[in-house]
Amino acid sequence: MSSPEAAGTAQRVHEALLARGETVAAAESLTAGLFCAALAAVPGASATLRGGAVVYATDLKTTLAGVAPELLAVSGPVSEPAAAALAEGIRSRCSATWGVGITGVAGPDPVDEHGPGRVYLGLSDGLVTVVHELDLPGDRAAVRAGAVQEALARLLGRLAEHVVSGKPGEDEGVTP
Repeated sequence: MSSPEAAGTAQRVHEALLARGETVAAAESLTAGLFCAALAAVPGASATLRGGAVVYATDLKTTLAGVAPELLAVSGPVSEPAAAALAEGIRSRCSATWGVGITGVAGPDPVDEHGPGRVYLGLSDGLVTVVHELDLPGDRAAVRAGAVQEALARLLGRLAEHVVSGKPGEDEGVTP
């Protein structure tokens, strides 16, 4: 189900992580494992992909990714705080350098007043967590595929923000 564009971006993410000696893990709700599958399709992915959790059910966001039940009760499972907590929780639980949290609505029905295509994508490096709010067009399959492509592209962008010294994995500085 991975597009050629996602496959190419996944390859570049793997190469960037490998050059830095870093790893990634993902907590996926909306994409139900498609992000990890895109990365795992890259030969040698075991060097950079730590793992992930499909947290489609709301209670699993707490059980598997460590999201506080109080946060979910207040903000809902499709929210900026939920995406941030998913990214931070899975990064910590999988002992990865980077955490990715993906939550949203694929459709056809709205969820908690969010229409189909609304996606929250969290990226955490343990120091800085950013969340991107996206409105993706298309049917369920297009929204899910678009979320994976966006997650890969945004992670690649974050990796490019960090200056890497001569030794893989050593940052000279982090640009917030």
